[in-house]
Amino acid sequence: MIERVSLFNSKKEILYFLTLTFSILIFSLLYEFYNYKQLTKFDSALINATVLKQYAKTKLTKKGNPRTYQVLKLKSDEGFVFYTTASKKLRDIKYQHIQIEAWAGEISFYEYMSTFFAFSKILKVDEKESLKNRFNMFIDSQHKDKSNSSIYQALFSAKPLSRELQGIFSNLGVSHLIAISGFHLGVLSGVLFFLLKYPYKFFQNRYFPYRSYKVDSFVLISGILLLYLLFLDSPPSLLRAFVMLVVGFILYDRGVKIVSMQTLFVSLVMILIFFPRLFLSVGFWLSISGVYYIFLFLIHYKHLSKLWQFTLIPIWVYLLMLPYSLVIFSNFSVYHPLSIIWTSLFTLFYPLSILLHLIGFGDVFDGILMAFIEIDTAAVKIDLSYGWLILEVLFSLLSLYKKEFIYLLLFYSFSLFIYAINYVT
Repeated sequence: MIERVSLFNSKKEILYFLTLTFSILIFSLLYEFYNYKQLTKFDSALINATVLKQYAKTKLTKKGNPRTYQVLKLKSDEGFVFYTTASKKLRDIKYQHIQIEAWAGEISFYEYMSTFFAFSKILKVDEKESLKNRFNMFIDSQHKDKSNSSIYQALFSAKPLSRELQGIFSNLGVSHLIAISGFHLGVLSGVLFFLLKYPYKFFQNRYFPYRSYKVDSFVLISGILLLYLLFLDSPPSLLRAFVMLVVGFILYDRGVKIVSMQTLFVSLVMILIFFPRLFLSVGFWLSISGVYYIFLFLIHYKHLSKLWQFTLIPIWVYLLMLPYSLVIFSNFSVYHPLSIIWTSLFTLFYPLSILLHLIGFGDVFDGILMAFIEIDTAAVKIDLSYGWLILEVLFSLLSLYKKEFIYLLLFYSFSLFIYAINYVT
């Protein structure tokens, strides 16, 4: 068997790569800065945007009277995301395209690249029903309970959950399963690869034996996943997974090692130079961290059987990502460790639930879901400083170079796990 090669074979190749990518990054930032200056050139600007979220909020005025209004999260056609407010009487316009006049003249470039708030006035709402709305109505028609419908809409179309459901899944430690991410993209690509294999082989043996199934299936599957990515408005974690899929296959097709930190590094750089906003996305960096730990496991424990790898990776990722969860979200309950089991079962549940919805039997698991979300969860807030997270990152980087640090990293993460368990009990 021919041994696969490394992506970079010398420091000079790495230097050439970094020089090229840094040049592209500068161009991308200059382009974003130009758009920022256009937005803030005058006191107000006309913006065409899609409504990502819409929810009511109530707060007290200076006189102590309650005031209710609606909050809109918008994504402009240029790609920047911002919040604004609207009248409480505004009808539901989620996922619809609108034109507004926004007063964003005082925002900084940092706010423009992350998220910002701007007062605005809605000028026009595109009355044409969006494809995403029609898709969500199709899902809703198969469920009697709105909670079940909301869960599946979050799973399939990235529709935000209510705050109540968000809190329940956060307490159960399974928020990562509900929010569409690279994990879901991986499951979908695996299912598509399997479904296409035998029909393709049938026609290949008769009409085009010279073609490669791996290449043809990749082109078709990546095309399907790209359409799905655009349909969901390119969530950061999904975008990361898609770029890694494309970069990984290109490298694999050229005989380069896939499970290597060089591959992860190249994918990370390629994403950031073309989408520099992701520098400021917490979700994106959490997603990258998860992939880093999977690669770290596969590099150091590649001698284990596939069964052992499948069994241990969920436990490994849970323990090593726990410090991130505790420091950033400060939320923990006794149900969190069970997410290891739910993650493994979700690999079967997710594609099966898609199939059931396609054939009109999407309510098969409704009873199980209702029992799941009715569990009496009680989470506690654990406040840890960012110093704990810095130590986790340091041990993680050192573990790449010396296996001895793996044991220190595991001991450190497991100690925080024991601390959290004792804290809630």
